Amino acid sequence: MAALGRAYRAGALGEPNFYSIMFGEAVPGFTPDEEARAGAAASLDVLREAARDCVRAGVLRADTDVDEVTDVLWAAAHGVISLERGGHFPAPLGEQRFRTTTAAALSPFLP
Repeated sequence: MAALGRAYRAGALGEPNFYSIMFGEAVPGFTPDEEARAGAAASLDVLREAARDCVRAGVLRADTDVDEVTDVLWAAAHGVISLERGGHFPAPLGEQRFRTTTAAALSPFLP
C-alpha cells in the first residue's frame, strides 16, 4: 500500500496536467458522465485489492471495511498532493507531509 501511495504521488507530481484534468477543473464547465465516473472509481480497485490483501494477512484489522480504508487513504493522499501542487509544501516537506498524513489516515485500521 505504501508503494501504491508513492506511485500515486509521483504520478500526480510528474503529470500535473493529467492530474488537473482528473481532479480539477482544467476544462471549465465540463462535467464527467456516469461512464467516466465509473472508470475513475474503478481506478481505485488496485488500492482496494491491496487493502483486502492486508486484511487477509492481518496487517489491517479483520473488521476493516476495505471501501472505507480505500476512500480514507485516497482522500488523505489527494489532500496533501493538492497542497503540495499549490506550493504550500516545498518538495522535501511535501514528501514528509504525505507520509505522515497517509500513515495517520491508516492508523485507525491497524490491529
